[in-house]
Amino acid sequence: MMLQVDNIQTYYGETQALFGTSLSVGEGEVVALLGANGVGKTTTIRSILGLTPPQTGRIAFDGTDISSMQTHDIVNLGIGWVPDDRRIFPTLKVDQNLAIGRRKSRFRSWSLDEMFEIFSALEHLMHRDSENLSGGEMQMVAISRALLGSPGLVLFDEPSQGLAPKIVQDVMKTIRRLKAEGISVLVVEQNALAALEVSDRVYVMAHGRIVHEGPAQDLLNDDVLRERLLGV
Repeated sequence: MMLQVDNIQTYYGETQALFGTSLSVGEGEVVALLGANGVGKTTTIRSILGLTPPQTGRIAFDGTDISSMQTHDIVNLGIGWVPDDRRIFPTLKVDQNLAIGRRKSRFRSWSLDEMFEIFSALEHLMHRDSENLSGGEMQMVAISRALLGSPGLVLFDEPSQGLAPKIVQDVMKTIRRLKAEGISVLVVEQNALAALEVSDRVYVMAHGRIVHEGPAQDLLNDDVLRERLLGV
């Protein structure tokens, strides 16, 4: 497994957010983590990245125990992150934001030309002030910045949030390309149907716990189960 999360319990102060959460992502596999707002999906990503470290349990990436590692060390191992708020530095130009993400790991390196191939509009934004970008343009930059870090695993947190349908299609197409390139993906997404269509497996969370695990296609095809678990 590229990512193995075993029985983690994570707290914000004295408030427990995750209760024995376990999940895995195989090499070249796309896994969706779904559920209502506030059930612990983003906390799971933050735990993986060391931003909100779990108090108990174990997280391993590419065979290395990262449970107690610092965030910058975790990222340097080859984990990319596309946060829900994109976290683009507004005072920098687009090319400077992308330069910040560049790093080497043991995984496949990506070039700027490949980013332009994926997002054709990006090439024309390189010298734009980042504070003047639209939401869709910021998402292009956020995804490109993650890929320029040579990741073996990319964590997407609500990648379609606030985006026009055409941009959502481009984001999902990018996730499919990562899978084709052998890069693992964990995607947290409110747009459950879009996430299920690009995923191999799915976990559903409720109240800080995993309440369902299985093939994404099975949940996509089971209207009754999908309605019960996700309300869609």
